Amino acid sequence: MDYEVVSSYLPALLKGLWLTLILTFVSMIAGTILGFVLAMMRLSRFPILGGIATLYGNLIRGLPLLIQILLIYFGLPLLTGIRMPAVVAGGLALSLFTAGYMAEVIRSGILGVDLGQMEAGRSIGFSYWQSMRLIVLPQAFWTMIPNMANQFSITLKDTSLVSVIGVADLTMAGQTIYAMNFDTIRVLAMVGTLYLLVFFAAERLSSFLEARIRR
Repeated sequence: MDYEVVSSYLPALLKGLWLTLILTFVSMIAGTILGFVLAMMRLSRFPILGGIATLYGNLIRGLPLLIQILLIYFGLPLLTGIRMPAVVAGGLALSLFTAGYMAEVIRSGILGVDLGQMEAGRSIGFSYWQSMRLIVLPQAFWTMIPNMANQFSITLKDTSLVSVIGVADLTMAGQTIYAMNFDTIRVLAMVGTLYLLVFFAAERLSSFLEARIRR
């Protein structure tokens, strides 16, 4: 292997990896916040809120992410007259997509907490939201960690799709390099290795947290 050639590829690939990580973390944070709102709507006593959240989840999970990215990047400007940067459109699509899955992770985590915990909180004078915030959610959070780590890995890999609208993520960085020098196999191997390194780091962190939970 020509290590000098390989090292010359690294700066561009690492720059792309940095953008990939930013998109992943932003999408996870925004998706978790929106997912929490959707989960609360699903658990609400009001059928219309539950119906809206269910419809959102079905649409998001049923429509391929690539189609959602293209709809947001090309479709929203036609409706609003405002064209957003590709990285913003890609991040928005990833966040909305992640929210559809995080809603189910959060909802199942909450439902996994014994109903008596909520009743105990209400019996000592806590409101519904106080009981949820102080009693239910702290317990549910630990059961959500494995699924959240899994969703992080999925979102990390899904970021590769934003390259279709020109976002200079890790995948696009690799495509740019081998389009210039046709060193396709070696570049793709480096791109895949970088994805795997982040993936295994996330897996190790998840395993560590799961072990802490069991203890």
